[in-house]
Amino acid sequence: MTDHADVKEPKLKPIVEPIIKEAISNNVDAEQQVIVHGQYRAGEFGDGIRIWKSTFLCDQHSTHKSRLIYTEGVSSYPVWTLLAPGEKINFMLVFSGLPKGCRQFDLREIIPQPDGFEIKNIRRNTTDVYHVNFNY
Repeated sequence: MTDHADVKEPKLKPIVEPIIKEAISNNVDAEQQVIVHGQYRAGEFGDGIRIWKSTFLCDQHSTHKSRLIYTEGVSSYPVWTLLAPGEKINFMLVFSGLPKGCRQFDLREIIPQPDGFEIKNIRRNTTDVYHVNFNY
């Protein structure tokens, strides 16, 4: 009796159709993440900020939405981070990866009430680390 099975190498190499290769190459890199360093300054009467889990990076040339996977330095809905008049807060948002072919995207908070933020036309860079001012 042997400890291993006899394995024969296949004589033919598997064929992967070009359309399948293209679909795979356009896919999101599962290990990649996008980091957004945010800054927000309260108005003259003070303010509050919170980030909803329904905040996404939306590729402008496809239907892809990178989901928010981690926040640091700012509250998540429903809790508010309250700021004194003129106070500035710096925070970080980490998103799942964007498609390899993405060149420009929007950061959108998709919420069931008015005043969700939207920052448009963020140009993709090679590091996928961005600095965004949330006062608009």
